[in-house]
Amino acid sequence: MADLQDELHATTEVGELDRPDADAEAEFEPDVLELEDERGLAVVDAGPEGDEGDARPKGPEGDEEDAADDPLARAHALLAAHPVADGYSGLPWALRHLPWYDLELGESTIDTDVPRLREGHVAALFWSLHLPEGLVGERAVGATLEQLDLVKTVVEAHPEGLRMAHSAAQVTDARNCGRVAVLLGPAGAAALDDSLGILRALHSLGLRVLTLSGASWAGKNGLTRFGEEVVREANRIGVLVDLSGASDATVRRALAISKSPVVCTRSAARDLRPHPANLPDDVLVELGITKGLCLVPLTAEQTGPSVRDVADHLDHVRALAGPECVGLSGTYDSGAAHPQDLSDASGYPRLVAELLGRGWSESDLALLTWGNVQRVLRSADFMARAARSRREPSTAKIAEMDG
Repeated sequence: MADLQDELHATTEVGELDRPDADAEAEFEPDVLELEDERGLAVVDAGPEGDEGDARPKGPEGDEEDAADDPLARAHALLAAHPVADGYSGLPWALRHLPWYDLELGESTIDTDVPRLREGHVAALFWSLHLPEGLVGERAVGATLEQLDLVKTVVEAHPEGLRMAHSAAQVTDARNCGRVAVLLGPAGAAALDDSLGILRALHSLGLRVLTLSGASWAGKNGLTRFGEEVVREANRIGVLVDLSGASDATVRRALAISKSPVVCTRSAARDLRPHPANLPDDVLVELGITKGLCLVPLTAEQTGPSVRDVADHLDHVRALAGPECVGLSGTYDSGAAHPQDLSDASGYPRLVAELLGRGWSESDLALLTWGNVQRVLRSADFMARAARSRREPSTAKIAEMDG
């Protein structure tokens, strides 16, 4: 990671996630403010009397003791302060096949709606713009634009539950207003049609993540010269590079040349489950060194059929890459089967309860659910501002670079 990374200083933001339950809201101390530190973690500010603040609900002593003994109750309390930033949702494509839907009231035919997002304490969600295999060239570009338009239309139609966001600050603002922040991406490499101009156009429309697979310049032999230019241009404009599903050679080369943190939106540990999208141990170590982010998917195929299996992968990734380099990816509405008790977006408290039982600290859990995604968003924006002062928009053509 470039030395410029060390110069990153995020602005402290004030606020607390609105809660729909008015009685629960009243249980919190009125003179306590929740702040976010430079990693995106909630910290507590004392009131005017100078007393130490406590962001946990107050209640009878017996209730507090019962909650302390109940991992699920502890998980709900922790997620109320440090909600989930979910790294991947296939909802846009799933909605294309529904004649009518209302996400605010709830939809039983899909895995994700506002009531279940609130039950699962999800406060931010990356909506995938991925397309079915086989779409290339102008068809892929057009279908991606249709997906992007659909996302914005859906969000505008559900203003009480959803809000578009394009930066870490906007994600926090949405959370403070009690809305689920929706971020655009990842999009597939095919959506660029081998054009850096299209990459810039998609970014101007809100794209935040690009997956480096499904293109001639990011194959099994790694990145071509044009592929490397795609990574540099993505760094320059602030688009996160997603390496899930890319070849091992592409992953290693992208880690070497990217100046911004890379993300793996749907990758677990290959050592525990030999899935091609999962990462080998040496790559997980390198991801930690470069301060990238591995978002572990909640899918039976990649992580296993139980909550314990998912927790095993999270333990493994944390041990190798570090607690600042692991996150969560629900991968709901993508057509994948999910572990038992994690069948939809409401299941996150059960996973956090399992991790609490394994001895995860509150600070590590806060990074896992919220802080790490905020960090990479802020880092990408900072690196883009620095790069734009030194580098003009690239006019490279694939025919000129790759022949």
